[in-house]
Amino acid sequence: MADKAFKAVVCTLAIIMVIPLFAILGEVLIKGYSQLSWSFFTESTPTAFKAMKAISAGEPIPGGIANGIIGTILMLGMATAVAVPVGILCGVYLAENRKKRFASIVSYLTDLLQGTPSVIIGIITYVWVVVPMKGYSAIAGSVALFIMMLPLIIRSTEETMKILPASLKEAGLALGGNDAKVTLKVLIPSAFGGIFTGVLLAISRVIGETAPLMFTALGCSLIRWDIDKPISAVPLLIWEFFNDPNLQELIWGASLFLLLFVLTLNLSAKYFAKKWNS
Repeated sequence: MADKAFKAVVCTLAIIMVIPLFAILGEVLIKGYSQLSWSFFTESTPTAFKAMKAISAGEPIPGGIANGIIGTILMLGMATAVAVPVGILCGVYLAENRKKRFASIVSYLTDLLQGTPSVIIGIITYVWVVVPMKGYSAIAGSVALFIMMLPLIIRSTEETMKILPASLKEAGLALGGNDAKVTLKVLIPSAFGGIFTGVLLAISRVIGETAPLMFTALGCSLIRWDIDKPISAVPLLIWEFFNDPNLQELIWGASLFLLLFVLTLNLSAKYFAKKWNS
């Protein structure tokens, strides 16, 4: 009787937990689906005047979020290209030298950095990058995203490496490999699934950040490829749409794009991790 009651409580709490999730997904999907079109992904953000004219004429708001999509991909790409190797190597070091004092200090700093509010990271990056460069840029935005991604990749790599059997490393050393070769050719490939999942989680974590990009990338209404100039991002566009009554309808399409982007990343991570381990 007690087991059935406990199971009923757990199932009830699980249902209560997923209700807000499905409510959010349903709201975004219903309101954002109608806005998705080819022009929405290939055209830049419309001006408030163009949006006001379209609304007055009873027409759909022209333009899209192409400038935000390109900016997001550029900054995420640069941040990931640096954060992945640095984070993986640091995570491996912490897993292999967990009893050393320096590793303990680095582990503590990693936890501290992971808990730092994103707006603080934006301000620090502004001081470190924007001020010396004398301007907002995609480089500054990618630095902020890199700082936010790094502790997540470090921690996921460390925890994945810790659960590998000790016999795996011993076998590699017994075959004549040194520590570096065994780590690069045996341990990291064996932990690829967990590491790759950690990288995808880090990307999913930062893709929706707005505050750091307000201090670093600033935003731009044009489609821009220059990494040393102000650039837009989808989260920045959502904030701009919210503050402009004429563009608020575009919030739902941009939000749906972010949700689909994160969903695609997670499904891809599971697929490739499964293929790698099979």
